[in-house]
Amino acid sequence: MARLERLALTDFRNYRHLVWRPSSPVAVVTGENGSGKTNLLEALSLLVPGRGLRGARNAEIVRHGVSAWGVAARFGSGAAPPVDIATGSDPARPERRVFRMDGETLRSQAGLSDHLSAVWLTPQMDRLFLEGLPGRRRFLDRLVLALEPGHARELAAHDQAMAQRNRLLATGQADPAWLAALEDSMARHAVAASAARLALVAHLNEAGGSAVPDGFPPARLDIACAIAERLRDRPALAVEDWLRARLAADRPADAARGGSGTGAHRTDLALSDRATGRAAGQASTGQQKALLLGVILAHAALMARTRGDAPMILLDEPLVHLDRTRRDALFRTIGSFDTTVLMTGTDAEQFLPLRDLAAFVTPRDDELRPLFSPVS
Repeated sequence: MARLERLALTDFRNYRHLVWRPSSPVAVVTGENGSGKTNLLEALSLLVPGRGLRGARNAEIVRHGVSAWGVAARFGSGAAPPVDIATGSDPARPERRVFRMDGETLRSQAGLSDHLSAVWLTPQMDRLFLEGLPGRRRFLDRLVLALEPGHARELAAHDQAMAQRNRLLATGQADPAWLAALEDSMARHAVAASAARLALVAHLNEAGGSAVPDGFPPARLDIACAIAERLRDRPALAVEDWLRARLAADRPADAARGGSGTGAHRTDLALSDRATGRAAGQASTGQQKALLLGVILAHAALMARTRGDAPMILLDEPLVHLDRTRRDALFRTIGSFDTTVLMTGTDAEQFLPLRDLAAFVTPRDDELRPLFSPVS
């Protein structure tokens, strides 16, 4: 288990300087709107590959009036030495981020995923299955990345090759051999990323209702993707060959549209209630929230079984839209995980069933002041 032992923020969002040493792996952060609760979750989410739970740029993260920010955390794991992970503005180029582990600068953020993973749920995700596919794909990839750290490298390599191909096609005079090399890279990495997505979905679906905590509806996940469809019954090398040929044939159309019509970036995720077959997009807001929470908790349980540790779980306003039965189910489940869990809310009383398990804190004046501590 990667237990959060210390978190330090410098000029991050509304925090000038904060140092927090949690007294429990489970923490409930409550307070008024705008007090900085979600900012704490965002800070932790930036310690794993990606742009965090808000997808924000550096200029949006840094505290007003200053030019650089930083997040640093120490994680302990049983008898193993603690690990220090940090990210923040590059001193030479403040618009870029740097990443450090145990004081050493990393060449890329992909190296973080070998040591720490996280999943999260935010109020904005309540409409995940009613809006565009990018959010659903990011949700899927976050689950995959927590289980398969190499997934970030496959996605980054695919997107880099695709961006170069798009630029070449825009010129109208691209060297066919150069395009073919980029399409080869796109095909290899797109197939690898799609295979990882398929494997994650298969693991969760095979577990069925047994992996979902009592009180949450078992969900079925499905991937909508031309690459994934072919991977279901064809060898990966054959799918790579198909994708290379498809990309080559689509060059005129892709040049006209300004981007690739086929690739790992076109994947969509569908979610439905396993018991009723109802798609998440047709369910109530409360049912969608319950389905998403059930998937996240089932995924954490899957990681605990297969990798030996669950991801860090960050839940922003998780009780909104949940009825009493599902709130109690969430509290029971949180207590079964041996990992760092942070939850936020405006009303501490709603979380009182966790009084014996969680540390309760509230942001105030660059501090996280305790409301009360776990009884045991």
